[in-house]
Amino acid sequence: MDQQTHNAHFNSAILPQPVSITYDEGYFQLTPNTVIVADEQTQAIGTLLAETLAPASGYALRVVTNKPQDLAVISLAIDPTLTHLGKEGYALQVTRQQVTIRGTHPVGVFYGTQTLRQLLPTDIFSTTLIKRDWPIPAVSIEDYPHFAWRGLMLDPARHFIPKDGILKFIDLLALHKMNVLHLHLTDDQGWRIEIKRYPKLTEIGSQRKETIIGHNNNPKGYDGKPHGGFYTQDDIREIVAYASARGITVVPEIDMPGHAQAAIASYPELGVIDEPVEVGTHWGINPYLYSPSDETIEFLHNILAEVIELFPSLYIHVGGDEATKEQWQASAKVQARIKELGLKDEDELQSWFIQQMGIFLKQKGRKLLGWDEILEGGLPPEATVMSWRGIVGGIEAARARHDVIMAPFTHVYFDYYQSNDPKEPLAIGGYTPLSKVYAFNPYPAELTAEELQHILGAQCTLWSEYIDSPSHLEYMAFPRAIAVAEVVWTPKERCDFTSFCQRLAVHEARLTHLEVNFRPIESLTHESTFPERLSPWQLAASESTLSEDEGESA
Repeated sequence: MDQQTHNAHFNSAILPQPVSITYDEGYFQLTPNTVIVADEQTQAIGTLLAETLAPASGYALRVVTNKPQDLAVISLAIDPTLTHLGKEGYALQVTRQQVTIRGTHPVGVFYGTQTLRQLLPTDIFSTTLIKRDWPIPAVSIEDYPHFAWRGLMLDPARHFIPKDGILKFIDLLALHKMNVLHLHLTDDQGWRIEIKRYPKLTEIGSQRKETIIGHNNNPKGYDGKPHGGFYTQDDIREIVAYASARGITVVPEIDMPGHAQAAIASYPELGVIDEPVEVGTHWGINPYLYSPSDETIEFLHNILAEVIELFPSLYIHVGGDEATKEQWQASAKVQARIKELGLKDEDELQSWFIQQMGIFLKQKGRKLLGWDEILEGGLPPEATVMSWRGIVGGIEAARARHDVIMAPFTHVYFDYYQSNDPKEPLAIGGYTPLSKVYAFNPYPAELTAEELQHILGAQCTLWSEYIDSPSHLEYMAFPRAIAVAEVVWTPKERCDFTSFCQRLAVHEARLTHLEVNFRPIESLTHESTFPERLSPWQLAASESTLSEDEGESA
């Protein structure tokens, strides 16, 4: 391969696309004698880079604090003068003599190392030794993210995701410069986080006796197999630390007042009705709500207190979605509570309920985050909205001067089918091909420039009702999550789907080396070949209701 061809090859393979990139002649050659030079703030990043490059190259690169004489170096440094790049930006320069990565903050330098990995031949991602040269093309890059919130949500509540599967996802998010992992830790079908004060939450709530087969509206019975699992507090600490070292914040979600069946199965006194209930075995919206009593509020405050100790995230997600009010409406105690609090109806009661969490979190120096249903009955002060039912909730919240994360089911729900090919594995419904994901714009055209400042970014979601293994989870996530990564990182004017697909075709070799079960780019030919599958939303439209198996949020 001549140099011009070599440069052109790498010029098309960085994901997400940098803000500015200029290629020069020549290349830097990685060798066993290459040394990583780091300062005190970037030493851990240098060590991580050396560990990442070692399996394929066979080079155990040294990490030092002083540049040695006459040796080729990769230099990592904090440079406070690069203020135009922001906290997460970086400047990367490769010459024949050295590689230099600078940023105003360690996370920017880390992102520079992720780009450096993509400048190397794709074989560098192999987990086994490959004997070959390791050239890095001469290049100058200045890069920084378009949005502050670049997230992905995993749902271990419906189908438990082993800790190793979470750690692998963290590595993949970091490679693509995503910075938030949202964990949906509780739901009707499972409670997945150890709470020392309330051990029954995992003793009972983390186990369900069986799981429905097929969709709720066309069930094929139950599988008869117990399903369970939870993360110990030590597991959570390990996940959080692993993510933090890679520039990722882990945001926990404890869902309330709905999606509470597993908790109520564990502690029946938390519920509204006086009868026992099992951990949920089918999907959809279940009617079990927390009682709005003082005792329940204290219980949830105690849970959040333990959660806060485990997760340093500024934002704590409290769900707030799909809380059908039948049990509250039918309960004399709840109706008396509404009158006692001077509220108008059940919607205002939910707002009051969520507000009690917001007050508690504020006292602890945290911020409340919830799905867009928390708008109903009045938005709690200082709450941040995650808009999933389209973008309308996000628009309403931004106009009310509340911060927003866009996560509309229309574009970034990855439990939806990727193609209309009948051979696709069972999914919840809907149809979200790669091209539609890439077309997503987190900025609504309806908002003013001032209102747009409240759009923090976007997030894709992987609800796991029909995703029962880490391999299936990867298949549904990739490459669609990479498309989201580029949408939220790269300036809109530099986003081009054709270019993205060309770079993705090269990137697939990296994913293969990383043993990711991705959906191949060649399958794009099936995006519109087959009749479109109807989502549960469309199936239910004739009845003017949502089906039980809807494209739910939590």
